[in-house]
Amino acid sequence: QVQLVESGGGLVQAGGSLRLSCAASGRTSSSYVMGWFRQAPGKERDIVAAITWSGGRTYYADSVKGRFTISRDNAKNTVYLQMNSLKPEDTAVYYCAAGRRYEFPPRTYDYWGQGTQVTVSS
Repeated sequence: QVQLVESGGGLVQAGGSLRLSCAASGRTSSSYVMGWFRQAPGKERDIVAAITWSGGRTYYADSVKGRFTISRDNAKNTVYLQMNSLKPEDTAVYYCAAGRRYEFPPRTYDYWGQGTQVTVSS
């Protein structure tokens, strides 16, 4: 089992920045792919960004390219999502997830955090 705990969400004005953190514990493994997803009210949960735990390959949804950066600190078993130039449409609950394949549909991820709310005001 892998436990994931997100932190760093909150309320920010448009154009501002937030950094989300995801701390992993339990049977963490360098083979896990880590992803950030988000879900707005009435919408499906979608991939935001993903990173291979040891290889450093990254993926970004088109809507966040150039504004968000995913990174990881293997020594701390923590993954980060730096979010800059935030827009009201970025408002959602953000989830951290761990999976075994470098794929992006939510169903391919095995472990999920509880989510953290990000609200961007206009």
